[in-house]
Amino acid sequence: MREKVEKALEKIRPMLMADGGNVDLVEVTKDGVVKLRLTGTCGCCPMSQMTLKMGVERILKQEVPEIKEVIAI
Repeated sequence: MREKVEKALEKIRPMLMADGGNVDLVEVTKDGVVKLRLTGTCGCCPMSQMTLKMGVERILKQEVPEIKEVIAI
């Protein structure tokens, strides 16, 4: 499942990079939780949790239906 998540993140990264941010995949658990590290301007942006849940998580769940949740660490 990690490979599927990485492939989906490649579609998301250009949008994040356009605003000076990025995301690193830390872990994909067996129970479908994706752990990400927001970097660049995303790491300190007050809207980062909304971006994570409404943007990144939504797209990842569409691309990889096995995903249950996406969290930032």
